[in-house]
Amino acid sequence: MNPYNYYAIFLYMNKVNIADARAHLSRYLARVEAGETITLCRRNVPVAEIRPLRSEPAELRPIGIDHGMTVPDSFFESLPDEIQRALGGRRPERRASLGGE
Repeated sequence: MNPYNYYAIFLYMNKVNIADARAHLSRYLARVEAGETITLCRRNVPVAEIRPLRSEPAELRPIGIDHGMTVPDSFFESLPDEIQRALGGRRPERRASLGGE
């Protein structure tokens, strides 16, 4: 096979031998920036990939399923004492002793 044809096949398949990648790194990085993934080969055996990084979203993604979700102020209020005691959040109140102390 003609070496130029072999090179064209590798170029088409996004596989590049390391020596060629060194010689033309800027060209391959431009292709990666355009969205391609380049497979680096050592003696025609794939050893690594160069792929574009995921871009950050333009705006922050809302938390939760409901995109319009709001938390009411009552959410931050303390629970009633009996519920806190049941959950172990407060010590039980001391009962008055029967002996009149």
